[in-house]
Amino acid sequence: MATPTLRQLEYLAAVVDTGSFTRAAEQLHVTQPALSHQIRALETALGGPLLERLPRSVRLTPTGRAVLPHARAALAGADRLQAVARRATGLEEGELEVAAVYSISLGILPPVLRAWHRRHPGVRIRLREYAHADRLQEAMAEGRADLAIGPAPEDWEGPIRELGVEEFTVVLAADDPLADDPLADDGLREGRSEGRTAGSVALGALADRAWVHYAPDNGLADLLDQACARAGFHPRAAVRAEQTSAVPLLAAAGLGPALVPADIIPPQFDGLLLRPDPPIRRTLTAYTRTRPDPLTVAFAELLAERARINSAAAEQPAGHG
Repeated sequence: MATPTLRQLEYLAAVVDTGSFTRAAEQLHVTQPALSHQIRALETALGGPLLERLPRSVRLTPTGRAVLPHARAALAGADRLQAVARRATGLEEGELEVAAVYSISLGILPPVLRAWHRRHPGVRIRLREYAHADRLQEAMAEGRADLAIGPAPEDWEGPIRELGVEEFTVVLAADDPLADDPLADDGLREGRSEGRTAGSVALGALADRAWVHYAPDNGLADLLDQACARAGFHPRAAVRAEQTSAVPLLAAAGLGPALVPADIIPPQFDGLLLRPDPPIRRTLTAYTRTRPDPLTVAFAELLAERARINSAAAEQPAGHG
């Protein structure tokens, strides 16, 4: 059995409202044979006559009287659907699904989401968070979100927008012996007050330390292991944290050094912050599967405008966390 179309339901309502096939055809700007054909197709789809043709008018059959309220409801629903789509296109309402790795939702997204809510209070954001960039890319490929934010995806066929280059910082306790290093001290005082990295340290100088590490399924665990491997050692774990936000706090508490995205360090942070030497950086991107809709485009533009990323001129590989 064929499914009735909205056009057929519209034709039925018009015939009933005008009381005539001729007047309905004129109102709808179609020929009377075309209108009659669609009404017959609707009756066939619903299994019986809906209209009784009288010499000078038409009247609904019992089946027609049962069908008409639902036909009007379907037409009203279609009108509401179009209105919602127009408002979403105009950024007045809707829902946008955004996916990100944990560190992005901690450091970069909050000011962006605040600005978005102020500009477009009727558009809801649903945030999905992933521990690893590979899981993020898989989720996007499977259609779980409209836009992803994280390290540049591999072998991605959809649009990719670079947002900036993120710096990583080494976190230690404020009373760590490296705090007395004269090469780090001048920048350290300013860095602590502003929650930014200052001074520098070679990772190899921390090879004998036990590190504040990440849970094995966190992409930043891979990042730390790879960075330390380039420095010639494998980091021993003093503790492994499930929550990315806990890592800098544990390091500041003296459990060991940690390597974290500089963007997640809060203002007035009381730990020791040192830049790795050589620097550790990664490019952050926003990407979609296909040509994005207006909501997604608007969010990506705001993200590029408001994302506070510690950008740098050069990039060094830094994993997928």
